Amino acid sequence: MIKMAKEEKLLIPLEKYLQAGVHIGTKYKTKHMSPFVYKTNPDGLAIMDIQQIDKRLAIAGKFLSKYSPKEIVVVGRRENAWRPIKAFAKVTGALEFAGRYKAGVITNPLLDDYIEPKVMVVVDPWLDKNAIHDAMLRCIPVVSLVDTNNTTNKIDLAIPCNNRGDKALGVVFWVLANQYLKERKEIKKDLDIPVEKFYEE
Repeated sequence: MIKMAKEEKLLIPLEKYLQAGVHIGTKYKTKHMSPFVYKTNPDGLAIMDIQQIDKRLAIAGKFLSKYSPKEIVVVGRRENAWRPIKAFAKVTGALEFAGRYKAGVITNPLLDDYIEPKVMVVVDPWLDKNAIHDAMLRCIPVVSLVDTNNTTNKIDLAIPCNNRGDKALGVVFWVLANQYLKERKEIKKDLDIPVEKFYEE
């Protein structure tokens, strides 16, 4: 039995989390991620607590809602994250770098594509470490998705989840977009875009 809150209290139906494998971690577990791990399955994969994932997504949505869309930049080098990132940016208006992050884009005003975000969201603190480095130089907070093999050094707000699978990333970014828009009073009900559109063609 997966440790979780009652389904009616979750931000999205439980089966959506389960079907997407949002809670399925890796075979490696860092000490940073131990508090979020519920158990290890027979295959040796660390299983994260859905209740904590859901709670952190709610916290992140509320935190990000303090910023206007153009003050948020979302970065993800992992290819599985490109579609979810672009979908998030499209519905919220946030800035995005789906793919290779260009060094200096938030630190060098001489660049043509220089931007000045006030908060950064990254998919993986290891793969996106260059972006995090720039965020630290600019003293802007970093929200990061973190899998069981990640560390949370240099991260201001960690969202435990499977940050590798396309479906898991789609669900996470859909929930994050949904919460962001609700907190900003831009929508009253859930997004009218199906979760699947965040990871399917």
